[in-house]
Amino acid sequence: MSRPEIDDVTGVETTGHEWDGIKELNKPLPKWWLWVLYATIIWSVAYWIAMPSWPLVADYTKGLLGYSQRAVVANSIANARAAQSQYLDRIAATDLAGIKADPDLLQFALAGGQAAFGDNCAPCHGRGAQGAVGYPNLNDDAWLWGGTLDDIHHTLNVGIRSGHPDTRDNAMPAFGRDELLEPAQISDVTDYVLSLAGLDANTEAAERGKEIFAEQCAACHGEDGKGDTELGSPNLTDGIWLYGGTRDDITDVIRNSRSGVMPAWDGRLSPETIKQLAVFVHSLGGGQ
Repeated sequence: MSRPEIDDVTGVETTGHEWDGIKELNKPLPKWWLWVLYATIIWSVAYWIAMPSWPLVADYTKGLLGYSQRAVVANSIANARAAQSQYLDRIAATDLAGIKADPDLLQFALAGGQAAFGDNCAPCHGRGAQGAVGYPNLNDDAWLWGGTLDDIHHTLNVGIRSGHPDTRDNAMPAFGRDELLEPAQISDVTDYVLSLAGLDANTEAAERGKEIFAEQCAACHGEDGKGDTELGSPNLTDGIWLYGGTRDDITDVIRNSRSGVMPAWDGRLSPETIKQLAVFVHSLGGGQ
């Protein structure tokens, strides 16, 4: 029987393995490390027996304790709903003006509306409701379909060009794409729209565009260009532009129109949640 080789430098027995002059030491793991490993193995076996752990074909092992994290979450949700039910029942039975007049209901509605806004509206309108190109800023006082509590509530319910039977819908013609106006006429109307907003415009072109505007655009935007919330037509004099206010932006809208869509939340959110959303949006500062 051969005697074990001892490394001269460390004094530790070698395994006999050598590679390129380097010898492997036979140095076992510390005892405490091994005991920790054994303890975790024992713990895992006990966990498998006591807790849900093993997937089966159509179910999973329930464990001796029968614990269910899903049941815990469901119970927490049920408790939260029970705690909120007193307020939600009152919101369901109260009109929007009554909610605004009740300090407790108003506080609850604002908190619930803000949460619902973050989950459902912020992806388009922004977390702060500041909007973006094509998505209205809900903090200003420019409302295509009206900014009263009732107007906002109705818009939330039916949406805009959403496919809902009662959706808000009014289409602007694509004057260039559909060849309703000549390019030169579109250019003149652009100058007139710029002049309505107090922006730099060619005076002579704007005068020509004024006549075209009266024939083609005033029916929706009004002779003074201030729009009509009954028709969802924007005010062209306030300097607030949904799709941009440069000359090129305005020309593009006149030429090709725009047909933005907002979903109808009726049937997707509860009536109480939609009321809370209306109250929250109205509170942002631009509500009428």
